[in-house]
Amino acid sequence: MTPVNQPKRPMPPVYTPRQGQFLAFIYYYTKVMGRPPAEADMERYFRTSPSAIHQMVLILEKRRFIERTPSQNRSIRLLLGREELPELDPDEGGCSP
Repeated sequence: MTPVNQPKRPMPPVYTPRQGQFLAFIYYYTKVMGRPPAEADMERYFRTSPSAIHQMVLILEKRRFIERTPSQNRSIRLLLGREELPELDPDEGGCSP
């Protein structure tokens, strides 16, 4: 039984496995490259169309997993901590042989 005055733990983020891979990619790309990825970088990694990448970015932004500055390149900022992200699966992107 929890005391009445104890704050509730925030709910962990709920995202699809595919959304999780995009979030993990944004995290690792930013960490390694020192700047956020452009949509073209995600397009190359995930080997999908520009429109599919843009739709994913809009969904992640709408769900408040990321934020970005309109009309500014490489402005994606992750709103989740590393502990809230899945591991990046190389089979999901372009790293598989």
